[in-house]
Amino acid sequence: MIQQWLNWRTVLTLFAICIVTGTVFYSNYLSKKIAEEEKQKVATWVEAQRTILNATDQTSLNLATRISTENDDIPIIETNEKDSLTNNYLNLDSIKVKSDKNYLHEKLQDFKRLHKPLTLLISEKPRAENRYYYGESKLQKEVRYYPIIQLIIVALFIIITVVAQRSRYQNIQNQVWAGLAKETAHQLGTPVTSLEGWVEVLRDIPGNEKLVPDIEKDVDRLKLISDRFGKIGSIPKLEEHNLVEQIAIMLEYIKKRASGKVQFTFNTYGKTSIIGRISPPLFDWVIENLLKNALDAMEGKGKIDVSLREDQKTILIDVTDNGKGISKQNIAKVFKPGFTTKKRGWGLGLTLTMRIVEQYHSGKIFVKSSAPGKGTTFRIVLNK
Repeated sequence: MIQQWLNWRTVLTLFAICIVTGTVFYSNYLSKKIAEEEKQKVATWVEAQRTILNATDQTSLNLATRISTENDDIPIIETNEKDSLTNNYLNLDSIKVKSDKNYLHEKLQDFKRLHKPLTLLISEKPRAENRYYYGESKLQKEVRYYPIIQLIIVALFIIITVVAQRSRYQNIQNQVWAGLAKETAHQLGTPVTSLEGWVEVLRDIPGNEKLVPDIEKDVDRLKLISDRFGKIGSIPKLEEHNLVEQIAIMLEYIKKRASGKVQFTFNTYGKTSIIGRISPPLFDWVIENLLKNALDAMEGKGKIDVSLREDQKTILIDVTDNGKGISKQNIAKVFKPGFTTKKRGWGLGLTLTMRIVEQYHSGKIFVKSSAPGKGTTFRIVLNK
């Protein structure tokens, strides 16, 4: 499915490139054609000015005057032989000419960059001539900018289509995740219930007094895991809980399963109670995943520091280890499904962690800092 989506996106992109490329070439062709026609129009207009100056009969004068007044779209600026403005211009904004002293000069410089001037000789001795610089008509500008506008439209179309397709793919992924999680919870339910029954049977048999509590803890653990998976895909109910106590319980749980060479510290900056709105089973899962990742990064020995503090708007939780760290190129990948540096595992722990924090608790989780050989700090930000 991913391959089909990539192929579809490639075809769409190539199709858009072909459209824009063809439009650019055709627009350039039209632009050159219009430019030639406009140059001829200006030349005719200049010739009409010459006729007006030198006309000896009324018919020629009338024809030249009509030709002169027919140009209502090509802007023209007149200068003398020294390129000084004569204040004669055509098809320019007269209001701007009067209000802005630099307007004509700026337009003149623009026209000089576009076309060479056409000249009209006034007298040989002393030599006097008028030079006519001209710009682009509205049609010429529209044709020139049309490919850019079309490119923007095509780009927006591609972006919207790709975003929509990616969103659809993400929704399908979410449904698969949720379905898999719920099916896992469902499949665990029957054997867990059976195990609870067997625990009660064992409890009534003399000599199992020490064995039953340990088995009961493992069964409770399975029930917790089943409950966590069952909540994936549905909106959990958030309740106010003391995060100091909640994190302390998870730290104690992980301590019992870590080697004696791992040192744990929990810094709450003197606070015994910091209240946050959480789903306890899912929140515990987040802390557990981060602590287990920290243990894996230290390979049996080191230090894990958890800090919890709050300000007026947010609650900050940092989980820091002094393990092997994460390389720069992998920091952006750690929350992606399937990414793992372990020999075993599916690479789903941090993906689920991000989903729980950001989708179910409206918070944020990210790698605050990491350096190979020095350790890593994950930060969770929860809104109060």
